[in-house]
Amino acid sequence: MAGLRVTLAFFLALSAAPANAAPLSAFGRLPTIEDASISPSGHAVALVVTDGEKRTLVVRDLATGSVTLRGLLGTKKIRNVQWAGDRHMVLVASTTTRDFLIQNGFREWYFANIIDIEKKKIRSVMATSKADLDAIYGMPTVRVYQGKPAVFVKGFVFVGNTARLTLFRVDLDSGVNRVVESGSEDTIGWTLDASGAPVAEEFYARGSKTWSMRVREGAGWREAASAVAPLDRPYMIGLGRDNASILYAQKGQNDRWDWRETRTDGRPPAEPVPAMDLQGSLRAALDGRLVGQYTLAGDDDSYTFFDPSDQAAWKSIVDAFPGDRVQLQSWSTNRRLVVVLVDSRTRGPAFVLVNLLTRKAEYLGAQFGDLEPEDISPQQPVRFKAADGLELSGYLTTPRGQQPKDLPLIVFPHGGPAVRDMPGFDWWAQAMASRGYAVLQVNFRGSSGLGVKFLEAGYGQWGRKMQTDLSDGVRYLAGQGLIDPKRVCIVGASYGGYAALAGATLDTGVYRCAVSVAGLSDLRRFVAGARVDSDEFALRYWNRFMGADDLKDPSLVEISPVTHVDRVTIPVLMIHGKDDTVVPLEQSRIMATALERAGKPFELIVQNGADHWLSRGDTRLQTLTATMAFVEKHNPPN
Repeated sequence: MAGLRVTLAFFLALSAAPANAAPLSAFGRLPTIEDASISPSGHAVALVVTDGEKRTLVVRDLATGSVTLRGLLGTKKIRNVQWAGDRHMVLVASTTTRDFLIQNGFREWYFANIIDIEKKKIRSVMATSKADLDAIYGMPTVRVYQGKPAVFVKGFVFVGNTARLTLFRVDLDSGVNRVVESGSEDTIGWTLDASGAPVAEEFYARGSKTWSMRVREGAGWREAASAVAPLDRPYMIGLGRDNASILYAQKGQNDRWDWRETRTDGRPPAEPVPAMDLQGSLRAALDGRLVGQYTLAGDDDSYTFFDPSDQAAWKSIVDAFPGDRVQLQSWSTNRRLVVVLVDSRTRGPAFVLVNLLTRKAEYLGAQFGDLEPEDISPQQPVRFKAADGLELSGYLTTPRGQQPKDLPLIVFPHGGPAVRDMPGFDWWAQAMASRGYAVLQVNFRGSSGLGVKFLEAGYGQWGRKMQTDLSDGVRYLAGQGLIDPKRVCIVGASYGGYAALAGATLDTGVYRCAVSVAGLSDLRRFVAGARVDSDEFALRYWNRFMGADDLKDPSLVEISPVTHVDRVTIPVLMIHGKDDTVVPLEQSRIMATALERAGKPFELIVQNGADHWLSRGDTRLQTLTATMAFVEKHNPPN
């Protein structure tokens, strides 16, 4: 296939340069464009744009260039926007609230709405349903039912005192909502075929810790797979390469995940295939068939398509942006019009519409529109060994235009802990680098996506080697002459927030200041909270990394920062949202009380309306601004 031509406007839009560095708001407010997607026929593109705080849905006709819809979404926390045919879209937003019908009901609840683009109307998908709650579970699915696109959602219906998942089908034109399938008390999901018929159902029995899956067989069902899984629970992936194929993931030999198949047509299933780390599905629009898979292998994105023409088309897209990270966002039904996110090392991320028929690419807009090329700091991969010899990797972002020598450093550990930092633009790291700091992001042991052995190396190492992996990174950079070891702070959120507090209490003498955003301080109390919430799966997950068997295990006290406030010799800033449903605000308040009693320097900022993910523009910017003011005060860049 001939190479793609990128329009001149694409480069012109990224070439202008301001005289001064961008303000923190250019990094810290919501992205200028949060999402971009192409309609099934390819006639229009939808963008979720923001002014930094408020979101707007914009639909533009590609033939005329005219805007056919501009819908103000305000400060709603948008979690997903997808096309449902060419005339409708499904919008999913969430809110943090307490439902008095649900035990421990303070959580992030998700709600779905249908947008009629032509009539410019919006209505709840559950408006006419028999569900007992307006909230939905998981993301909606779009299928073609009796020749028309329809939306399928999972809602809640009470049977006695128990809320059970129920599958509903919503007519896009009338809004009529009908029950398709009623789940049992153990049902956790369904897979739908191309017409929207449930062909597989997934269960998890908490009492026996048993996962199972059944599939359609004639007019009935048969159990296709089951496993006792207190942790590492198997999970249903969805349709395979045809309408009779159902895929699921389960751990096999060598404790590795396999993708496995079961079938509804009596044909023998394919042999299990070992799954790569962070492997995901690539699916056809509307019918949901598997057409490929993707993963992040090391620092490189890998997209594999079953159809050679799809593979060739993807290669031509990637080749059009040499040296940039290219990620698939959306495609038309025929897969000839493709929206990608192009993350340029020198210009930052931007959404691009690729037309494979005309071999042209149209620039839709920068993800962070207030940033210019000279505002983007260079990022490079780093590799070093921990004190015990374990190979570690990560990323170092250095201030643009400065020699990487004797720089002040911010260690920026990720959350999780079983996630990973990835290559490319990171708004928070870029903001800190813009103020003159080198920023180190370490994929410490226990991070996912880097192999099973590396993940398991973190088991029982919470607050131990997972923590010293970070300071080993500091020592490595200092040994290379890149940073000044006397000018180092640590900043992190969630697990990274815990790591920041641990840097002030457990692994002392490395940092001049610490900033914890939504971090844990009292692990025993946190684990006890998971038990009260009846979240046994989360409880086992935490205990695996913390290395504790139960609440009486003394290790929970030993690795809790609140236990060791007497060791604090550096100033500590804590930032926490009132609406955090993952790490309760009490975790920062407990730490603040202990620091105050010990006479240690600290600050606590409590944010109204802030959740765990910094979903709002105002609190996100407040977090960044407060963080940089604190770091610049206690660890000046010059």
